[in-house]
Amino acid sequence: MNWIEALILGLLQGLTEFLPVSSSGHLELGKALLGVDAENNLAFTVIVHGATVLSTIIVFRKDILSLFKDVFHFQWNESTQYLFKIAISMIPIGIVGVFFKDEVSALFDNNGILLLVGCMLLVTATLLGFTYYAKQKEKEISFKDALIIGLAQTFAILPGISRSGATIATGLLLGNRKADIAKFSFLMVLVPIIGENILCLANGEFTSQGNIEVTPLIVGFFAAFISGLLACSWMIKLVKKGKLIYFAIYCLIIGVIAIFAA
Repeated sequence: MNWIEALILGLLQGLTEFLPVSSSGHLELGKALLGVDAENNLAFTVIVHGATVLSTIIVFRKDILSLFKDVFHFQWNESTQYLFKIAISMIPIGIVGVFFKDEVSALFDNNGILLLVGCMLLVTATLLGFTYYAKQKEKEISFKDALIIGLAQTFAILPGISRSGATIATGLLLGNRKADIAKFSFLMVLVPIIGENILCLANGEFTSQGNIEVTPLIVGFFAAFISGLLACSWMIKLVKKGKLIYFAIYCLIIGVIAIFAA
């Protein structure tokens, strides 16, 4: 992988991690177009995911600091309940990550990956389309809602199912406040991504797969970080304005193109 390919894939990761269009699906499409296999270079994957995590932390730094500050009061306050909701939302993806990791990895190693991505993008488009007709409510995220949103996140292991799209759309369909579900969607993914990367490092997978020079890693990191900052902030505004229907149309078009390309 050269630095130009790293730049393109880094931008794709940063933008699509937050926009409801599936980062895994777009990375697979990007690799197919560029003729590179970034998935076998786990170092690059870890680096760009770390970059998007960092961009999320920076965007929500005040919220994160406030949450942890309140938690250390050791009271069953709003912040403590919020963190418990995030913890509950992580249970489904945690189960899949621990017990079905090999099956998930196999999804990315078959020759029909583009067809799978195309079909799942159509599913994402349908889910986002439903939010256009959903009645807008101002309900607070409950513990039950957190679990349901966590289940929606689990389906996003399929390349082409957008994680942010699935979780935000599910929250909106449950009647949660727009601003609340956008923030919850981005915060709930921090621990799973950080945990997965730590496990990769602990198991030596970071250095055991693929060879890549330092320059593409640096370029990919900053591309994903900067585009992630912009996309995260932009997505919050779009959710508040209810503009997800445009992403539904986009996913529909790209999904059809991917199916025909396959």
